[in-house]
Amino acid sequence: MKQQQQKQKLFLIATFIFFLSSPTFTDGAGILSRIFDRTITASDNNHLSSGNSSSKYLTRDALWFNQTLDHFSPYDHRQFRQRYYEFLDHFRAPDGPIFLKICGESECGGISNDYLAVLAKKFEAAVVSPEHRYYGKSSPFKSLTTENLRFLSSKQALFDLAVFRDYYQKSLNARFNRTAADNPWFVFGASYSGALSAWFRLKFPHLTCGSLASSAVVLAVYNFTEFDQQIGESAGPECKSVLQEITHLVEERLASNANELKSLFGALELKIDGDFMYFLADAAAIANAYAIYVKEYYVKSFGANVETYNQQHLKNTAVNDDSADRLWWFQVCTEVAYFQVAPSNDSIRSSKVDTRYHLDLCKNVFGEGIYPDVDATNLYYGGTDIAGSKIVFSNGSQDPWRHASKQTSSPEMPSYIISCHNCGHGTDLRGCPQSPLVIEGDASNCSSPDAVHKVRQQIIEHIDLWLSQCRSSGRSSM
Repeated sequence: MKQQQQKQKLFLIATFIFFLSSPTFTDGAGILSRIFDRTITASDNNHLSSGNSSSKYLTRDALWFNQTLDHFSPYDHRQFRQRYYEFLDHFRAPDGPIFLKICGESECGGISNDYLAVLAKKFEAAVVSPEHRYYGKSSPFKSLTTENLRFLSSKQALFDLAVFRDYYQKSLNARFNRTAADNPWFVFGASYSGALSAWFRLKFPHLTCGSLASSAVVLAVYNFTEFDQQIGESAGPECKSVLQEITHLVEERLASNANELKSLFGALELKIDGDFMYFLADAAAIANAYAIYVKEYYVKSFGANVETYNQQHLKNTAVNDDSADRLWWFQVCTEVAYFQVAPSNDSIRSSKVDTRYHLDLCKNVFGEGIYPDVDATNLYYGGTDIAGSKIVFSNGSQDPWRHASKQTSSPEMPSYIISCHNCGHGTDLRGCPQSPLVIEGDASNCSSPDAVHKVRQQIIEHIDLWLSQCRSSGRSSM
């Protein structure tokens, strides 16, 4: 009887995790943390071997241009090669709109075939997508030392987009033998790249007609307790109680025999207990029997990497396929924080994953004096009080990251919540689940497809209006 009850509990947790967090990064999904938003590209790539790669991506043909290393120095004129992609199958040449899809905190392996493909066809738009500096093949340096990472920031990345936009517009004009022409541009992004999309419109309003900021984490947060609170709310009382019980049991085992417990989860390399508890918090399940789930589903099937949580791994300065882990943590430790700490009471997450754990990680991995100045970040961008225009925000009701986004509408910045039981991270662009890739962001697997369709229709209306205003003004933006 006890074994049957345990199986029922595990099924409840597994079902909850599958629908909410089945791919994100976090790239995708709602309940997991940082690793999914940075690994959605890798997740998609893993599925190419068993599927039709042409259906997963609109294009994977890479193009290159020279990007400025430091946009804020009057004397440093160094450049690096930045990778980008273009898709012109639906483009109404030569004066159709150009959709700029921002790649975020992971390797950019191409332009994925999500809901943006539907929008491009509807508006007869070209789609272009530059890779974020330092990530993937767009690394300025051969070594990712802390010193070499000083040019990795959202501010530099935004200026990259502005320079790329200017470069691509000129190359398009040359292709169609035009001079001084300017197509209407529109910017898209989800999660961190959603924040970049909003910030680009804020800082460079003359370069885009508007922006879609999907699950845009525009608020830098030092102690992000709302993350776990949302998980508890989405899980429901029974599942939340089970998760809390399991966390307590694991903490007890960790104190008595840490190596045996870590070995059970296939995470023996996580020498720091906080790293191990962070790994399990992201899996959102912790139990003796549940170790099978963590190893077989969360790690093997889902694609989570134990090394992502290993501070020794994060110290690796080599440029390789796993560099995104170190790179994103540098951005976390210098600009945005998003420290997913346990709430003071009624928490699912272990109390070991606290503010001190995160600050120690930043110091241990990157050196003395490295910490996130969230006040400066929010002062520069405005946080959820962003004073922009023609930015549409969208969030999934079950996404913990929505608490770092703009959830209330303001003049010229509408905000929509897609409400359904499995509407998570980037649902408007990715559909349900948020990863692996759902072709054209198909919403049929969402618990309420109508809720997704309704918000998408509102997004279409805003894009149509703002593009029309651009055309009527005779400029690419206004």
